[in-house]
Amino acid sequence: GWQKNAFNQYVSDLISLHRKLPDPRDEWCKKPGRYPDNLPATSVIICFHNEAWSVLLRTVHSVIDRSPPRLLHEVILVDDYSDMPHLKRQLEEYMAMYPKVKIVRAAKREGLIRARLIGAKHATAPVLTYLDSHCECAEGWLEPLLDRIAQDSTTVVCPVIDVIDDTTLEYHWRDSGGVNVGGFDWNLQFNWHAVPERERKRHKD
Repeated sequence: GWQKNAFNQYVSDLISLHRKLPDPRDEWCKKPGRYPDNLPATSVIICFHNEAWSVLLRTVHSVIDRSPPRLLHEVILVDDYSDMPHLKRQLEEYMAMYPKVKIVRAAKREGLIRARLIGAKHATAPVLTYLDSHCECAEGWLEPLLDRIAQDSTTVVCPVIDVIDDTTLEYHWRDSGGVNVGGFDWNLQFNWHAVPERERKRHKD
């Protein structure tokens, strides 16, 4: 598993596809009626290439299990020319149990960005949400993203990204007060940067 996936697939295969995660949200976010009922629905697009079975399915189930049905229009799985047998007929037969899940297959290796564009062409919801094929959505993940877009349709929203340990698959979350922003250094390497104090003062919630 380590050589193919760069994480402990053995441990992943032992973990439930519907495992429970801690709810690290701030109490402000949990308040009933915090978000309006008329939020737009979304198409969740997940691109993959030779992804491990348990990790891919846990990603999909976390989306289905923790998204309000009225807001989850569909889940589009874009297969970027995988050649592993479990991602062919076995995946199609499994996902046939979930009407909201669609599988789209690329005719050749496209790469992440073009694969995402393929997913966008097949999406039918007013909002597109892109997720990696090896992530898990926590409780209440979707509503705040859609709320920001409902306020301004030109907004591109990114959630707080927590960490899943590559050895133990343990879920680690960050306190909302310690949120960083993504950026690049002069070597074009991606890094997390602390939010400047002047920006923290501008945001009340």
